[in-house]
Amino acid sequence: MNLQLVRQQLAPTGVLRAGINMSNFLLVTSKDAEGLPEGVSPAVAKAIAEQLSVPVKLISYPGPGALADALGEGAWDIGNIAHQKERAKTICFSPAYCDIQATYLVPAGSAIQKIEDVDKPNVRIVAKERSAYDLWLTENIKHATIIRTKSIDESFTAFCDEGYEVLAGLRPKLLDEAKKLPGSTILSGSFTVIGQSVGCKKGLPEAADFLHQFVEESKKSGLIANLIEKYGVEGKLAPAAPHAS
Repeated sequence: MNLQLVRQQLAPTGVLRAGINMSNFLLVTSKDAEGLPEGVSPAVAKAIAEQLSVPVKLISYPGPGALADALGEGAWDIGNIAHQKERAKTICFSPAYCDIQATYLVPAGSAIQKIEDVDKPNVRIVAKERSAYDLWLTENIKHATIIRTKSIDESFTAFCDEGYEVLAGLRPKLLDEAKKLPGSTILSGSFTVIGQSVGCKKGLPEAADFLHQFVEESKKSGLIANLIEKYGVEGKLAPAAPHAS
């Protein structure tokens, strides 16, 4: 692989500008003394920059929607974001480097006992707008109503205060929320699995091939598993399966 060409495509300014989604608490677990994000996602970006032998600049975004939008402004070179079909219209994604289950939380006494019970008339599902699981719900929910909020915390507040029937979210976060709601239940299984990927703009074939190979090698070598352990998110994040050739 011609790394010089990849550097020209991925780091044309001489610095790899990496967009980081700050709303994913599993992938960004803290900030350093300078206020820069730390966690699995920033570490993956740093490892990519190291392989390219260029400095990295981490650019924080409040959520995945804002990160995806910023590509149109040329604000980042790689974006660590969940791979979704709608986003893939403008972003070229690597295979997933880790997976997170998305499922539902229901309150005590709910008649909803399994995932198949959710998509019914008069069921209201609360979700963070433009999250990866909201994009899935938007495409797949046919009968229930989706109530969107600006943040994950607002989703939980609305679910409790407004008496909505279902809260959608990532399983690890819902496990925390369930502790605050005695009698609530997290439904078994998942309605989708969110694959966390590295994206770049389209039309950069060598860069896309490099990111594909980097992610696959990172899973194979144990880098992703080691980062998951380092940042204390074992059991919440899992390395994604190898991409089928």
